[in-house]
Amino acid sequence: MISCFDLIKLQSLLKDFYKITQIRITVFDDSFHELASYPEQIAPFCQIIRSTEQGASRCKACDEATCRRAAMRRSTFTYECHAGLTESITPIIVSNLVIGYLFFGHIFPYPTYEEGWERIAGRCKDYGLSMDTLKSACLMLPLIPADYIASASHIMQAVGSFLCMEHLVSLRQQELPIQIDEYIQAHFTENIDAISIATHFQIGKTKIYKIAKENYGIGIAEYIRNLRIEKARQLLMEQPGLPLAEIASMCGFPDYNYFITVFRKKEGTPPKTFQKEYFRKSEHR
Repeated sequence: MISCFDLIKLQSLLKDFYKITQIRITVFDDSFHELASYPEQIAPFCQIIRSTEQGASRCKACDEATCRRAAMRRSTFTYECHAGLTESITPIIVSNLVIGYLFFGHIFPYPTYEEGWERIAGRCKDYGLSMDTLKSACLMLPLIPADYIASASHIMQAVGSFLCMEHLVSLRQQELPIQIDEYIQAHFTENIDAISIATHFQIGKTKIYKIAKENYGIGIAEYIRNLRIEKARQLLMEQPGLPLAEIASMCGFPDYNYFITVFRKKEGTPPKTFQKEYFRKSEHR
């Protein structure tokens, strides 16, 4: 785990979220392990699902797959879980690293119990469960409309930001992913790549690729390119007199033509066009 949570204050915050929304909320670390939740007890519906090997396995796989997707998206999203209920997840990001996840679930989003049960029964029919027992638990879940779920997701996203602002979560600076990110931030305009970074830290390339995927949601080369393009954007907006060749060099692109190609692909327009559009819009503000 690359993060450190203040679990006492975190538990209090999760309790406040539940008081407002009446939706159970959970925190996972960067390795997809549950750290805290409120209420601690999961809903009877989910207890039944997890009572069989098939159901428990699908729950675990669903949670891990969703965390990975959140790391790649780097934003909150709401989805249907393997059992047919609605869940929402938001990544917790500190210093550009995904260090955990806020998650709420077990929501019955259907307009009627009949419609919802038909969907759920079809998804859970192979889990080796008593469908009558599962249906009874299903009928205990409150009907929650889509706009309420969306509002709860927005509040959860705000909770994630609050965690970071109030320092309820922090990075363990001695951890390798932190050291690698600090190194990249300091040297991305230089001639670095996965091989040179692996050599610097005396680790294998596979380890570098794994860290990049887990923490950035993209490959190491794409992450470095994104940092370079972001710097190019800033220079184009802040120093309009700089020649493009100089901007390319300052951002770590020794090949001027390659810089133009990468910038166009990332931003949808060539650098000069981007710059002209920026100042044209600035004049009309």
